[in-house]
Amino acid sequence: MKDKVVLAYSGGLDTSVLIPWLKENYDYDVIAVCINVGQDAELVGLEERALSMGVSKVYIEDVKDEFMKEYVFPMVQSGAIYESKYYLGTSIARAIIAKTLVRIALKENAVAICHGCTGKGNDQIRFELGIAALAPHLKVIAPWRIWNISSREEEIEYLEQRGLPVPMKKEDSYSRDRNMWHISHEGLELENPWNAPNYEHLLKLGVSPEKAPDKATIISLTFNQGIPTHLDGVAMEPSALLEKLNELGGSNGIGIEDIVENRVVGMKSRGVYETPGGTILYAAHQELEHLTLDRETYRYKQEVALQFADLVYNGKWFTPLREALQAFVTSTQKVVTGDVKLKLYKGNIIPQGAKSPYSLYSESLASFTTGDLYDHKDATGFITLYGLPLRVRALMEAENNKNNK
Repeated sequence: MKDKVVLAYSGGLDTSVLIPWLKENYDYDVIAVCINVGQDAELVGLEERALSMGVSKVYIEDVKDEFMKEYVFPMVQSGAIYESKYYLGTSIARAIIAKTLVRIALKENAVAICHGCTGKGNDQIRFELGIAALAPHLKVIAPWRIWNISSREEEIEYLEQRGLPVPMKKEDSYSRDRNMWHISHEGLELENPWNAPNYEHLLKLGVSPEKAPDKATIISLTFNQGIPTHLDGVAMEPSALLEKLNELGGSNGIGIEDIVENRVVGMKSRGVYETPGGTILYAAHQELEHLTLDRETYRYKQEVALQFADLVYNGKWFTPLREALQAFVTSTQKVVTGDVKLKLYKGNIIPQGAKSPYSLYSESLASFTTGDLYDHKDATGFITLYGLPLRVRALMEAENNKNNK
């Protein structure tokens, strides 16, 4: 009996070439695994294509609900954004993909997992760190770091020489990655950071702010312990809620980010990310946190968000530090319950109000009317003590200046 290898399979040209290459160079039975994190339309005919290439078995795993509940929502709770712009759409999906690949590899008693990532990208790191954390005994095969194939033309020739079908998607030469949380775009004019993105041809989830309606859209979101549960008062499952927010955000030009980011491998890359629904969720969640978290907790949580974003981006989801930070985040979310109103208008998200049973805002304290908890006269002593270091320093400098004359 031959050994088995689990192949992370998308159905496209790059991963299709891996099937005959693995069989020829390793003499493995190849098990193709496609993990559906929201790219549903791309999966039509995928099983038939994989079998025609010579795989022994095909898995198509729908993990959308798990993706939202166990990965995306905890990330939203954390407030993690990479380098101020990137909502980590591709990064967070790689964690659940790695976990699913490992699960099937263990089920099938496979000896290896193969991926089609290049040696320049982040995804090779994310996949391989996930595999190492969950199943360190499994071998990882990364053909782009081994073989001599160097272009799509050579991939096509490789298949044609073996009489195998050449799967070619209808595409416009942008390199894209899509899931239910976002879609990324790289290539063409984006390779020069001086060039403006061609939004007319590039955008897939929405329109540019200029083409958004002149009339604003008002929405309300309800959260329970940092998790969104209702849109406009209607209870919705996570995937359905995000789908609707993507529709609303996209039509209003929300969530388009053009970023030159620092890859894990050291180089910079430029891309445009569309995350309409996610951008709305982050904005609403932040408004509720402003209302319910005290100053010290909120400030420290901002620091945690930076570290959390790095961990997600760098492929370190399955680490003790991420789990520990998640425990802190989960603790802070106990009071992040309530409702937020937002106005969506031509690429902007404008807060319209928030309420929570755990609100720390006191109208009587914030108003100019003196209440029982706060007397204006109390500020005098507070300012004297609060500014004491400044007074001491100023007196010291004055004394030194007098002595130096």
